[in-house]
Amino acid sequence: MVSIVDKLLPSEYPFDRETIVRKTLNVETNPEWGCNPRRRPIPDLLRFGIIILDKPPNMTSHEVAAWVSKILEVEPVGHGGTLDPKVTGVLPLALGKATPLGSLWLKSDKEYICVMRLHGDVPEDKLLKVFKEFTGEIYQRPPLRSAVKRRTRRRRIYELEFLEKDGRDVLFRVRCQAGTYIRKLCVDIGDALGVGAHMIDLRRVRSGFFSEEYAVIMQQVVDAYLIWKETGDDSELRNVVLPAEIGALHLKRIIVSDKAVGAITYGAQLYAPGVVAFDYNIVAGDTVALLTVKGELIGIAVVDVSGEDLSVMSRGQVTKKIRVLMPRDVYPPFWKGEFKKAV
Repeated sequence: MVSIVDKLLPSEYPFDRETIVRKTLNVETNPEWGCNPRRRPIPDLLRFGIIILDKPPNMTSHEVAAWVSKILEVEPVGHGGTLDPKVTGVLPLALGKATPLGSLWLKSDKEYICVMRLHGDVPEDKLLKVFKEFTGEIYQRPPLRSAVKRRTRRRRIYELEFLEKDGRDVLFRVRCQAGTYIRKLCVDIGDALGVGAHMIDLRRVRSGFFSEEYAVIMQQVVDAYLIWKETGDDSELRNVVLPAEIGALHLKRIIVSDKAVGAITYGAQLYAPGVVAFDYNIVAGDTVALLTVKGELIGIAVVDVSGEDLSVMSRGQVTKKIRVLMPRDVYPPFWKGEFKKAV
């Protein structure tokens, strides 16, 4: 049986994309340092993992995160995008050292299935016409009950697909920019139709890279953890708690040599001699994932050079800011003594 991790992490990860490998460097890695994310021990996975949760109704996103923290005996637990208590669907959670990834997920596009109730009868052709008008850039003022300042802002609706109509109830799918209020979208569509409308049900089916196809329910989290605790069988838990690396798959990547990893975890920036491979389409200022040759996530960095520049660099600084996620001493401190020049 193919696990969720095998579906999400290609077998050749982290060299599964059109990465440029620097021919002058050795891409081999010492098996004594670190480990492939697929084989991360469960205690380490719980401290550096993610869960793609199918949020149940009648709970806030904060309550869900607190519940998971208590059950798995790990803290902190963060979430990547607030859902209203009554809304269900994809709520990615980050465990322990992986929590900084949550801030990256907040900016990801979202996809929802919504049921909107019209306050009057509207022919389908008129509804389709208004849907077309709401595709593209729209202006929204957040509702009274919102976590942000109530000022008009622009948001983009990438797709607004009519699915079904039953009397005054309309089922539709919307793919939109992060921060779009679907409840307010329903009200605005109703106003444009001249009859009024409100949202009666909403489900998030995708949040950035995370799809409901891979989401687990809360009972699965409980059962998988108890099975591992009581029997030592970790197979179910590994389908529930995924390596943190999956949470950074949407980012461009730089793959770092073993001898440079230790210095980065102690606060050093990445320099050209430590780069093994990289995505050629990197642009200066991009936020990228720094990975080991084994595919472990070292941290999230802002780069100071483009992929084109990096392809010809033999020395010089590559990053200007790094949020380190990997614990220290997973890789030896090669910047000391005889290995100082290698870093």
